[in-house]
Amino acid sequence: MPLGRHILVELYGSPASVLNDVIHIEACMVRAARAANATVINSSFHRFSPYGVSGVVVIHESHLSIHTWPEYGFAAVDLFTCGDTIDPWPAYEVLKSDLKAAHGTTREIDRGQRNDPVRADAAPAQGPPETPPAHIRNLWFTRREEGIALSLRHAGALFQHQSRHQKIEILDSYGYGKTLVIDGAIVCTERDEHIYHEMIVHVPMQTHPDARRALVVGGGDGGALRELLRYKRIEEVVVVELDAMVVSACRKHFPALAPAFKDPRLSLHIADGFDFLQTCPVESFDLAIVDVANPSGGPQHLFSESFYGGVRACLRSGGIMVAQTEPPALDSRTFAEIYRRQETVFGRGNVYCYLACIPTYTTGLVSFSYAATACADPLDALSPARARRFADAHGLQYYNDEVHRAAFVLPPYVRRLLRGETTAPARSEHRQSRG
Repeated sequence: MPLGRHILVELYGSPASVLNDVIHIEACMVRAARAANATVINSSFHRFSPYGVSGVVVIHESHLSIHTWPEYGFAAVDLFTCGDTIDPWPAYEVLKSDLKAAHGTTREIDRGQRNDPVRADAAPAQGPPETPPAHIRNLWFTRREEGIALSLRHAGALFQHQSRHQKIEILDSYGYGKTLVIDGAIVCTERDEHIYHEMIVHVPMQTHPDARRALVVGGGDGGALRELLRYKRIEEVVVVELDAMVVSACRKHFPALAPAFKDPRLSLHIADGFDFLQTCPVESFDLAIVDVANPSGGPQHLFSESFYGGVRACLRSGGIMVAQTEPPALDSRTFAEIYRRQETVFGRGNVYCYLACIPTYTTGLVSFSYAATACADPLDALSPARARRFADAHGLQYYNDEVHRAAFVLPPYVRRLLRGETTAPARSEHRQSRG
């Protein structure tokens, strides 16, 4: 007469994509609990970076827990139940099927004995039967870096799709609203996306005297496009996005982020940005915005000297390129190398660094490069009064003339990195900032 039944389960041969899908695993574990005739009280699950999910379903009759190793196709599961009406074995069958395991092993252990002597004064008082509470979900997305981690609690996925290029998810987070995640990395959130998009667009637009044709490499979420089209003088924006599914998902789930996809001034190309530049007519754009993942998380060819050369060739005289670059605090070696490559292409003295603070980005500090085809200081070229009027007229949430000037005030360690005076070990991995 055991007090509880504990089944130790090991599942082998499950697809990595299944074992790394926290939302699917939570649903499987809840189904398994209900198959055992258990009452679900709470579920709490975390997905780790780059691989693995841990979670527990608390039931009125004990718990079910899991940890996965997607890279090995392996999951370890504990099924612990109490009570005569609960049978944990149907839960095992559900999990083996739902997790698409090739095979599994089990071991059942009896826990405790009902006929053990119990002192009368140690026995709990009998009260009225407890009414089980409603099921409370605790789903967590965790992006783990080298030595740090960022976790967001969310209510589940509004969208999930594995495209030909990447896995795209839109999570309904509690703290930051809808959150775009690509290949397990946060790209943007409803609450703080305006910081990134305002800073990557308005800094160059407020310093270029007559930008009328702009190129955006990446930018499938539509945020940079939205900010560019605030300017009446813009005649055309060419967006070159690798993955059509990113555009489709953002148009549906981020209506405030992607309204500009309907604007007739948009020319959308679904293509690789590097390939697009190979056939792009020379001197055809006034402004180029490189809105792609930072070099530690994104495609390396979009941070090569050849790529920057292609961008430089497509810019007219006086043209400007702005690109997201590496967080200087975490990978100073790559950060400095990116600026050396850009200086090789645009000329030393024509490349500047500026910073912005974005809560959901690695370390909260994002760096951007500002590269001009000719000598153009991003502070001397700014008209504070004009920038202030523009920010007020459009109700911008982050950018104004004061923020513009402050963004180019760099901490001493960043200045030393840009001068090549300090090098530090590169990180082995960190979050992809943009998709």
